[in-house]
Parts: sequence; C-alpha cells; structure tokens
Amino acid sequence: MALNIQRAPYETADRRNRPTEEDELDQEEDAMAQDYSEQVHFEDGMNDLDRTASYGSQSGPQDIQAQLQAAATPLEYQATLETKFASYDNYCSLFHYILNSEGPVDLDVPTYYWAWDVIDEFIYQFESFCRYRNRIARSTSPTSSEDETSEAALLRENPNTWGCYSVLNVLYSLIQRSQINEQLLAMKRNEDPNTVAGDYGTRPLYRMLGYFSIIGLLRVHCLLGDFSLALKTLDDIELNKKAMFARVMAAHFTTYYYVGFSYLMLRRYADAIRMFSHILVYVSRTKNFQKNAQYDSVSKKNEQMYALIAICVAFNPMKLDDTIHTALREKYGDQLVRLQRGGPESLGLFEELFRSACPKFISPTPPDFDHPAVNVDPVDHHTAIFMSEVRNTMFSPTIRSYLKLYTTMDLKKLAGFLEVEPEQLRSWLLVNKQRSRQTRWSEGALLEGETVNMSDLDYALQGDLIHTSEAKVGRKLVDWYLRNLVRTY
Repeated sequence: MALNIQRAPYETADRRNRPTEEDELDQEEDAMAQDYSEQVHFEDGMNDLDRTASYGSQSGPQDIQAQLQAAATPLEYQATLETKFASYDNYCSLFHYILNSEGPVDLDVPTYYWAWDVIDEFIYQFESFCRYRNRIARSTSPTSSEDETSEAALLRENPNTWGCYSVLNVLYSLIQRSQINEQLLAMKRNEDPNTVAGDYGTRPLYRMLGYFSIIGLLRVHCLLGDFSLALKTLDDIELNKKAMFARVMAAHFTTYYYVGFSYLMLRRYADAIRMFSHILVYVSRTKNFQKNAQYDSVSKKNEQMYALIAICVAFNPMKLDDTIHTALREKYGDQLVRLQRGGPESLGLFEELFRSACPKFISPTPPDFDHPAVNVDPVDHHTAIFMSEVRNTMFSPTIRSYLKLYTTMDLKKLAGFLEVEPEQLRSWLLVNKQRSRQTRWSEGALLEGETVNMSDLDYALQGDLIHTSEAKVGRKLVDWYLRNLVRTY
C-alpha cells in the first residue's frame, strides 16, 4: 500500500469551557447523560446491512459499499491465518482506494457509529494479529506440531503483514487527508472549519474517518508503550460532551480508558483517577437507556477500570465520587485495604490487578522466529516496569504513617522500626517525596499541567534528621505505639 504520510502538526491551544470544580464536573456529566439519552433513540441503519464474516479481494467503486460494510464487521474469533491475511489485504485495498483516488471518494456514510466501527475493528485486528504472531514465535520449537511449524513459516515469510508501520501509515494518512486537526483548531477559534478542510475534509467519509483515526492513534501508541505520544495525539480534541467521540459510547469509553491508563503509567495518578471516574460515572448514569449492543461492548471493561482506580488510589489516596467509592468498596474492599497498606504482601495483588486491567500490549517489530527465547511478551515487559515502581513505593504508606507522629525524627531510629538499613530508608524517603509531587492537568494539552504536592504530609531531610509538618501525640506514647505496630504489622 503506497500512502504518503505527512504527520499533521500538533499545536497546543487553550481548551475553553473546561470544568475546574467538582460541582461543574457533576453538572457536565449530568448534561452528557441527558444528551446521550436523546441520541440513542435513533437507529444507525447498520442493522439493515447484510454483514458477512469474510472479506473479498476485489476493489473499486463497484464494490466499495460491500468493502465498507466488511471493514466494520468483526472477524470471526476462530478465523484462520489465511483469513487474517485476506482481511489485511482487504483493508489495504479499501484505504488505498479512499486515500489515493484521483479525487475525494463520493460516498454517503451511514453514521458516526460506522466510522468508529471501521477504525476500531482495523486496530483490533492489528492488535490481535501481533499478539498471535508473538505467541507463535515464542512457542515454536523442534517439537512443535506440523501446523504450528507451517504457521510460523508463513508468518516469517510475511513480516510486513499487519505491520506497525502500515497501520500508523493509514491512521496518519486519514488524518492528513481530512485536515481534521486543522478543522478542530478552527472550531476552537470559533471559525468555520470548512475554510481549512479542503476538498477531502468537507466530505463526511473523510472527516469521520480522520477524526476517529486520532482516537485510534491514542490507542495504538498506548499499546506500543509510548504513553506521552498517546496523550499528545489528543492535543486538538477537547474532552467534553460536545466532542464527536462522545456520541459513540464505545469511542467515548475507549478514549477515557487509554487517556487514564497513559496517565497512570506516567505516574500522574490524580489525573488517571479523574479520567477513570468520569467515564465510570457516565456509564452508570446512562446504563438504563443505552443500546444493548453498545453497552455490552463496554460493560466488560468496567471491572478493569475499577481495578485501575484501586491501583491509583493506593498510590495516591484522594476523595472519590460517592458512586465510584461505593462500587470500589463492593468490588475490592479487602484488596483495597491490602493495596493501601503496602509492604511486600501487596506485590502479588498489584501485579494481579495490573495484568487483568492493562491493555494487551504489542511489540512494534516482528518477532525473531530463529531465536524464540529472545522474544519477550510485551505484557510481561510493561508489567515488570510497573512492578519496579510498586517496589520503590511499597513502604511509603508505612513510612508516611510513622512520620505523621513526629515533627522531628532520627533517620536511624525510623530505620530500626522498619528493620532496614538507614541508607535504604534514605532512598525510600527521597523516592516517596519525589512521587508526592505530580503534574496535574486542568486545561490545555493533556501533557501539560501544574506541579503540585499531592500528599498532606511534607518532610525534609537534614543530615540524619527528618523534619515533618506536624506531630499528633506525645513522644512516649509514640515510642510504645511504634513498637507494638511493628510487632503486629
């Protein structure tokens, strides 16, 4: 597929009408729920289409409608490798026709839902193929069955099929053709977007595919582990009820999930909690009048979202929305206490929740079929990165509870309570203090924000002395309390 990629420039613009207070946020969520309840009463027309489970190999104006329908149709779960290859060829043919025709393709697209389904299914098949290819490469051995060996040979001979470059090529090209970033910037300035849309961007086909390609880039970059670039892709999209993605429940949910997860991996836990809480509250308020198909596709992710909130709250304790707090206690009551307590006993639980809730990461390059042992599972890789952060902070809750009892405390004395070396404790204190300062987003680009202290306790090291902000009880009582706390912990 020959597509000319010219990445549209990402310009930062001030985002207006963003809620900054909790009551304004609640009002916006209520308005979004009401707006969605009105939207879901119309049919999108896709139910009347004769969907097929396989893809054709022809391309051209005469069968473009059939290809469009096929592109939005989920591939069979047990599809063969040949079918996956044929699906890739069909997508290449379809996007080549849309992007490289002599002029804009004149087609009427059904709805926003259809455009989202095309981009969502395209990325899902890319993601599942990469995971499948990596699994085959890691399991191939001289004792493998004949079918596994033949599949490995076929995958080895076609390294560019469902390649990372090809997928990014399509998404960036759709964005460039539609001039969607320029249109979004014009709308922020209250200008007519058609003045910068060009011949392609004025067509609904290109405008909607280009818009949802931005959401697709967020997802792909997050799957590849580039969380900063994932957030950067949304520079021109405002996260509010007026955004186009808010009209499609699956797109709305996907956007906030990947934004929230990117914030978590960048250690911006307060921002991650805000994103997860927003979409979960929204889902709870709209579940009674959502379409069954749409609601079923996102309700399965709710457990993952709550698991991620539990992780974030353990790192960064903060007040939650009453709905979220109640649900979190019901789902992870005892587990949440263990996470917040920290210590070595919490490591297994952190890893379990992370693995169950994280995206299914993929590798940007094809695996090495000649040396299966060198192929690392991307999920294992990112889990290891996450767990290194957990180990660095697993004693922070205990240290914090001790420091709140003194205004001044000797480093060696606290090390004795914790039964660790003083220098090890010093490193933990430095890590804990550094982690307590986070960048918090309020407006503008998602990567921007103000650096604030997220902890209610501050301290400073002066030699072997730890100076804290306040003391709660007398020294003799503290000494007795700490000794008994260490025994019972």
